Amino acid sequence: MDIYARKKRWKWILFLSALVIVAISLWYTNTLVKKIAKDERNKVRLWAEAIQRKANLVNYTDNFFEKIRKEERKKVEIWAEAYKKLMSDDVEKDITFYFSIVSENTNIPVVITDENFKIRFSRNVDFNADSVKVLEGDLLKEYSQFEPIKHSEYNITNILFYKESKVYTELRSVLKDLTNSFFSEIVNNSLSVPVIIVDSTQQHVVASGNTNENLNNPSVLEHAMLAMAFENTPIEVKLPGSGKNFIYYENSFLLTQLKYYPYIQFIIIGLFLLISYFLFSISRKSEQNQVWLGMSKETAHQLGTPLSSLIAWVEMLKLNGIEASMTDEIQKDIERLETITMRFSKIGSEPELSKEDIVEVCRKGIAYLITRSPKKVKYTINIPDNKKIIIPLNPHLFDWVIENLCRNAIDAMGGEGEISIDLFEDDKFVYIDISDTGKGIAKSYFKTVFHPGYTSKKRGWGLGLSLSKRIINEYHSGKIFVKTSVINKGTTFRIMLKNKV
Repeated sequence: MDIYARKKRWKWILFLSALVIVAISLWYTNTLVKKIAKDERNKVRLWAEAIQRKANLVNYTDNFFEKIRKEERKKVEIWAEAYKKLMSDDVEKDITFYFSIVSENTNIPVVITDENFKIRFSRNVDFNADSVKVLEGDLLKEYSQFEPIKHSEYNITNILFYKESKVYTELRSVLKDLTNSFFSEIVNNSLSVPVIIVDSTQQHVVASGNTNENLNNPSVLEHAMLAMAFENTPIEVKLPGSGKNFIYYENSFLLTQLKYYPYIQFIIIGLFLLISYFLFSISRKSEQNQVWLGMSKETAHQLGTPLSSLIAWVEMLKLNGIEASMTDEIQKDIERLETITMRFSKIGSEPELSKEDIVEVCRKGIAYLITRSPKKVKYTINIPDNKKIIIPLNPHLFDWVIENLCRNAIDAMGGEGEISIDLFEDDKFVYIDISDTGKGIAKSYFKTVFHPGYTSKKRGWGLGLSLSKRIINEYHSGKIFVKTSVINKGTTFRIMLKNKV
């Protein structure tokens, strides 16, 4: 019993040590994860702030370009008015001022035509003025973005067409590129942050990045936006040409992985320990099987030689006229030794099960034990009379189980008490209960008593119950266990065998 108490104590020590190691590992890993996660959140926060600042910059640029556009429009209007004055004033008047305004226009494309759109004058245009004589088609449409200025003098009508300046066109192109760059930078961000940009209705995706979800599905889009909004507040931006937009984003893939890393680590460690324990148990059981096999075969071999001699000596005693009652008892013991030898020879190999009457097997085994038990041990046998219960059984091995349980009961009672043996059946099982009035077994040892080497006796090997469990569980596909036990009152062992032929 000491070896199993120490083994149990060491199991708990090793188990608690493993828990401490795992706890420290998880704590340290979780601390690192939190630090990395905090750094990652700071990066995402800075990224969001940078996006907001860049959106403000784009809007500021748009406002700045709008001011330029208005200034350009004022210049066009001033130029048009100067040209109008230049065409209407008398030649005697000083027209130098108006002429200087008209001649200084080096940026605004201007085309002057007659009422039939024949070109009379052009300046700063991007087409060949020598080959194009009439303002028509796409060219007319291009120069009609602003309302043309008409002027009639001396039955001559002039129409002034103009469009935005080249400077403003270039600035607008820059603004468009800036807006596209803004969207591209958000979507293809270096932090791998999943991003969804939607319009003001929040039902249409403007752009998206770092996400594998089918955002064309409205329900998927709604679910994705809700999940992102739960982690981070959406960024509202108003951009030129696209109006109000909402930027939804969530934590980076790295941060998401870090969040679940400690749990994954715990599962991996748990699986490793479980597999290690399982492999260790299989290895230990295999070693025990080899020990059982070697010991059993060697015991059977060692018993064989003296048994042969004893049989010869009994025959000589009979020839010399020794009283038959004496030789008969010796013969019974020899037969018992032969049975024991057969038992050991079958351990480690698959025994043959035959159809046997378990009632008769139990009666014979108990009858032999009664004659060789202390006189102060009383047997109460509750086995059906005149009834056969036929089940697959190996009589030699099963008889060994009954003998082990009864001898353990006698030892537990100190050679004085009562042993009760009950045999009954139902549709599925045959039950054999063996009870004693001994010192009992603590509940914590109900399973330990079947382990090899466990014994409460000073001179015991602790193999009887282990062999019994092996015979019932492995060879007969049954069960043996401690049904009940009360300290200083007694113990009941139950055997369950399948009730079938």
